[in-house]
Amino acid sequence: MTRLSIAVVGPGAIGGTVAAWLSHSPSVAAVTLCARTPLDRLEVVAPDGRVIKASPRVVTDPSEITAPVDWVLVATKAYDVAAAAAWLKPLLGAETRVAVLQNGVEHVERFTPFLDADRIVPVIVDIPAERSAPGRIHHRRDGTVTVPAGEAGETFTSLFAKSVIEASTTDDFTTVAWTKLSLNCAGAINALTRQPAGVVRKPGVADLMRAMVWECVCVGRAIGADLSDNIPDWVLERTESSPADSVNSLLGDRLAGRRMEWDARNGVIARLGTKHGIPAPLNSMAATLLSAME
Repeated sequence: MTRLSIAVVGPGAIGGTVAAWLSHSPSVAAVTLCARTPLDRLEVVAPDGRVIKASPRVVTDPSEITAPVDWVLVATKAYDVAAAAAWLKPLLGAETRVAVLQNGVEHVERFTPFLDADRIVPVIVDIPAERSAPGRIHHRRDGTVTVPAGEAGETFTSLFAKSVIEASTTDDFTTVAWTKLSLNCAGAINALTRQPAGVVRKPGVADLMRAMVWECVCVGRAIGADLSDNIPDWVLERTESSPADSVNSLLGDRLAGRRMEWDARNGVIARLGTKHGIPAPLNSMAATLLSAME
């Protein structure tokens, strides 16, 4: 078996969790973590309580990269594409693939200004994880990563052997992406109220969340996603079954005073809704208010 070299750009909750698990993968020879600031190691508290430790090579400047890798995994925020792209030139070899592990539905479009589309593997990530400090992460539930079917997708999924993250391919990536966006868009309510998942149990919040998700379903269908009528109920059930104190990344960013992914999670629904003549006033309002808060 050929073991592959991996670079993970962005050591946040998702990037750090993925890098830690990949450091123990039999398919991976070496992991390099591309970060803004140094960190000494990764410690991820797994869903079963184990602590997964890893000490990948950490670089803080693209000039420190001395050789290309087989795979680059970009796990930065969706708005941080230009900074992530600065790492690509020294990391890319003739056969290097770039997996984009970001929120939203525009993975390929964000990176085509920087590299050919046929190198890009979009990834839908569903890994509930929260970072408490640099390199220290609580991985709450096993989670999944999903990529388009094909040779590149099969190779990508093999990287996650021996991890608790279920990696799979799909023949209908559009539907998977818009299903995840349906879940993500509702998280704006947490960011707007500054309250964790338990806010869904307060009067009127569940109905508001359901209506916001329905807008996403309608726009997604116009794009070509095969979304069922029960998606809003599924989102509510999942939210209500989450720990009441769980914090999604949008809320986490607001509480920390960081930039928020309001465009990738809500603005895109409003933008594409306008393009296809489908009103999405709740997502538009959420994007507008979150933007103003920055």
